[in-house]
Amino acid sequence: MKPSEVSALLDEPACSHNRKSKSGCARPKPGASAGGCAFDGAQIAMLPIADVAHVVHGPIACAGSSWDNRGTRTTGPALYKIGMTTDLTEQDVVMGRSEKRLFHAIGQAVASRRPPAVFVYNTCVPALIGDDLEAVCKAAARHFEVPVVPIDCAGFYGTKNLGNRIGADAMVRHVVGTREPDPLPESVVNDYAARGITIHDVNLVGEYNIAGEFWHVAPLFDELGLRILCTLSGDGRYHEVQTMHRAEVNMMVCSKAMINVARKLEEAYGTPWFEGSFYGISDMSAALREFARIIADPSLSERTEALIAREEARIGSLLAPWRTRLAGKRVLLNTGGVKSWSVVSALQDLGMAVVATATKKSTEEDKARIRELMGPDAKMISDGSARALLDLMTELDADIMIAGGRNLYTALKARLPFLDINQEREFGYAGYQGMVELTRQLALTIESPVWSQVRAPAPWATTQVARRSRGPVDEDDLIVPLDDISASSPVEEVA
Repeated sequence: MKPSEVSALLDEPACSHNRKSKSGCARPKPGASAGGCAFDGAQIAMLPIADVAHVVHGPIACAGSSWDNRGTRTTGPALYKIGMTTDLTEQDVVMGRSEKRLFHAIGQAVASRRPPAVFVYNTCVPALIGDDLEAVCKAAARHFEVPVVPIDCAGFYGTKNLGNRIGADAMVRHVVGTREPDPLPESVVNDYAARGITIHDVNLVGEYNIAGEFWHVAPLFDELGLRILCTLSGDGRYHEVQTMHRAEVNMMVCSKAMINVARKLEEAYGTPWFEGSFYGISDMSAALREFARIIADPSLSERTEALIAREEARIGSLLAPWRTRLAGKRVLLNTGGVKSWSVVSALQDLGMAVVATATKKSTEEDKARIRELMGPDAKMISDGSARALLDLMTELDADIMIAGGRNLYTALKARLPFLDINQEREFGYAGYQGMVELTRQLALTIESPVWSQVRAPAPWATTQVARRSRGPVDEDDLIVPLDDISASSPVEEVA
């Protein structure tokens, strides 16, 4: 990727804060990729497209643990879980064989898996030695008669956020607009028509279906007559990405990482877009209302309000006993990015108090939303080190830490309740039904009897304290008389 192309992705016109030094969209600085490089970001963004062969062009260490690395779920193909790499070695670099190795790796993926497309992720080593990724991919596509998409995302280009945009840009340039959507079955069209429902096509950008949480939301779209052409990229398919240009509305799901997709689709096809979140009752309802507002179908607006009223009443009754147990509990939120504000809204719906939230990976707009939700005196964390987090837990008297997996052992070693909110989690929290699961997990975590057990003094420590309170121990007290030895425990004879 040329420096000018990297600069163009960083200077995203749709992101009003991309030039600020404190923004998540700022230009990378030395060492900035330590928390996730551009390759990591591109793979995270595109890997959930489930039926594609994802080939990592580079040393085997770059492929890492590709198996289920983001916790995204699929209703069909699981090819995205198979780690594929060209496994470059020093011999390939010295002898100039890396491009040939990539060509044959693409051929092997096509022959063994028969995917509808192959995505090739460039990494630092081939980028440094000057491999022509696009030329190899074009030649492979002609030879194997399968689309091969180059994603030039060498890690040293910048941060994870930039990598998200690089992957998204590759979709817009090489995939979107290459196919028309399949017509709906006649039976489905007739069924909706009988109920007076006009079907509208929409896209969701930045929805990864972590732990299958989008499956809580998808039935609501079906009920309203909103056909989701593509979720970029959770539980996605290659042919769905091809049809994104035909949507009437695009929703940025709680993420500015792929905002370039929404902006470019608006420029090329006139598709309006908005940013929203499926976390929390109020944000879920707001997202559905925004779809209805932009589409401007009176019938859709009427159905949307009826659905929201029904679901909010249903979930309200389910959450009532949990709210009583969680009301007033204090939360330290260490997530960064958009979850630094979207999860705040969900927790406030439960009557919980978010005493602080991390902003290390948040943009200036994210921080503005935090102040809007938590007030002008909102406590924002920039130092996410273990020591700083533990000090804050004590200082703010927090009842639970909600963070990513990297903070799990920090909390457990300090004997503090902890809930994983990141991509490795096992439970989906999106939508109305996801709110019930989030509430349940919070209550189970905070009220677990293990915390009183691990915080209590150890039994042997209690005995030692009691002994010390009685004064010095006499050595004779440590000698057990022979008469006290039970006959049932004979002493073995030594030959």
